[in-house]
Formats: sequence, C-alpha cells, structure tokens
Amino acid sequence: MKKYSTVVLCFSFLLFASCEQKPFVEHSLKYSKQASDCESLSARFKMISNFGGERFEFTKCLPATFDGKLLEVKRMGDTVVISFPQQADNKAVFNITLDIDSYPRYNFITIDDETYGLSHSAN
Repeated sequence: MKKYSTVVLCFSFLLFASCEQKPFVEHSLKYSKQASDCESLSARFKMISNFGGERFEFTKCLPATFDGKLLEVKRMGDTVVISFPQQADNKAVFNITLDIDSYPRYNFITIDDETYGLSHSAN
C-alpha cells in the first residue's frame, strides 16, 4: 500500500508541476541563398501549424552575408516580432524557414514591417 501511495504522490506532483508554464518564445532558423540580387524576390508566404508551434516559409531580401546571428525574435503582447538585419548595400534573396514555439499562444506575427494575423482552429 505504501508503494502505491508513493506512486500516486509522485504522479500528482508531476501533474501539478507541469500545469504552470511561464511565457516563452523559441525559434529555429534555416536559410539558404537563392539568388545574388533581389529581383527574383517572391511574395509567397506559407505557414504550417502543428502541436509544436508554427513553421513559416518565405523569401527575404537580406544582406548577402546574412548568417542568422543578428536575427531578433521577441514577444510583445500577443505578437511575435521578428527583425532581420537590413543594413547592407550588397543584398541577395534567401529562402527562409522559421520555426516558432511560443506560450501563451500568439495571434500575430510581425516580420520587419509586415504584420500577419494568425487564425487558430478550435479543437
């Protein structure tokens, strides 16, 4: 009986401890250079949503030496704000894949000066 009580107590502790989650925003970036100038920039923007967050796929005109280190991702209210570096004369088109995981759920994403509303389906 003592062994059963210990298991129930441990399970209850883990259950209650996991219920309280602090706000966070995490990201993962993948990028590849598509073209050496920004003339072939596409307006496509794709979002894929799953249980682990959202994936955004798009093209962006960035400094030709872009390496992802100066990418800024932060949370402001119900918006995730993404800031790419822009200061460069020599620019190129990059394919961007950006995975965002955030709690609590966000309703907007701002990428530089463009804000997109997100639609969440009810489960």
